[in-house]
Amino acid sequence: MDMKFEVAVVPVSDVDRAKAFYTALGWRLDADVATDGGFRVVQVTPPGSPASVIFGSSLTEQSPGSARGLHLAVDDIEAAREELVRGGADPSEVFHDAGGVFHHAGTDARVPGPAPDNGSYGSFVSFSDPDGNGWFLQEIHTASGTTGPRGHGVRLGRRSPGRAPAGRGGARRARGPCRHGGR
Repeated sequence: MDMKFEVAVVPVSDVDRAKAFYTALGWRLDADVATDGGFRVVQVTPPGSPASVIFGSSLTEQSPGSARGLHLAVDDIEAAREELVRGGADPSEVFHDAGGVFHHAGTDARVPGPAPDNGSYGSFVSFSDPDGNGWFLQEIHTASGTTGPRGHGVRLGRRSPGRAPAGRGGARRARGPCRHGGR
């Protein structure tokens, strides 16, 4: 049985500020649904990603800014970092880990620059949303080309090939909060 990762909940303090931040990065707005009683769900999807992020009000008991270690796979770490900058984020410089395997927690063992062999999985960029939820870009460029949906690497701010735009006329399957209205 297939089990596909669908959504990550990101705890935020100001829903509109988070929505503005993520959409400025080029993430597609899939839904913004509010109901009586102050419940609100906003769903955004990074370009090329099969999984989405949701945040809102009365959505989680997690403290705003407490999400850590969220990873986005990219096929060009430098270009993706520049897209974050253009979108208004404040990303770190590209780094690799002193151990050469995966990055340590926090900023321990970070070495400036891409992985020495430029191999897949070795180069990173970190950034945070306005609440401090921590994200990483991880460069993956394997020979098999399986870095993203249908073999396309995740690109920030661009729609991946073969993907219909969201909204009117878009061919994207409704999922999560989208089933309950609004795009």
